[in-house]
Amino acid sequence: MTLEETVGEMVKGVSVGLVFSKGRDITEAFFPEGIETVTVSEEGGDVNLPLTFDKYEDRIRYGVEGALEGGFVEEGDIVLCVDAIFGTEADTVSRFKVTESIRTGLYSLFMDSRADPGVIRDVVELAIELGQKGQKGKPIGALFVIGDAGNVMDKSRELSYNPFEKSHVHVGDPIVDVMLKEFSRLDGAFVISDRGKIVSAYRYLEAEGEGIDIPRGLGTRHMAAAAITRDTNAVSVVLSESDRMVRVFKGGELVLELDPEEY
Repeated sequence: MTLEETVGEMVKGVSVGLVFSKGRDITEAFFPEGIETVTVSEEGGDVNLPLTFDKYEDRIRYGVEGALEGGFVEEGDIVLCVDAIFGTEADTVSRFKVTESIRTGLYSLFMDSRADPGVIRDVVELAIELGQKGQKGKPIGALFVIGDAGNVMDKSRELSYNPFEKSHVHVGDPIVDVMLKEFSRLDGAFVISDRGKIVSAYRYLEAEGEGIDIPRGLGTRHMAAAAITRDTNAVSVVLSESDRMVRVFKGGELVLELDPEEY
């Protein structure tokens, strides 16, 4: 098969073209007449990317999930994604079929939360790494509460000395993440500001669990995580010690489950 034939095969059967660009200037070179095109961009697109992604595969993943959430594509559609990675002209093309597995819930979480999307991403990825590797090879549980830190602090109390009390460190810094992994083996929740500052560790969350409905089998850590997000504008990320699943709570409800081994 020639290169020209290969390109033709990529376009065949495509339902929607996703153009990762601020404009539609690169569409004509790739999509035959009749194929609907949707722009995906950090600003001004039909689908807005919640943050800048360093990895091409993440950019595509969340762009497609955003298009799915926005009703631009449907499960079963074949999409062709065109991006300009190395310059202003299209240079990268990906084709695949949209499946339900694309809908992780992370796109909506990034877009609809008070906290900075990049902070939520960094915490989720930290929890996933802890779920994969544990602490010194042993599974651990951990709870991170992100955003609305003032209210979260008001609805919690310290269990021990706060090692971050006078610091100005942020999640996402590799050195800080090592510290968080080390402290995660101890009791209590981490409180993180909207912008990623580590406000506190070792917090006992005092939000009432009455009226909170969580799946059977989840314990007090998950109940506390759900309750604090009902009473504040925070998001909670929980790593379960028993099954190593990462769960995210928002508005008092479980909104996302991730298996670290499949992420």
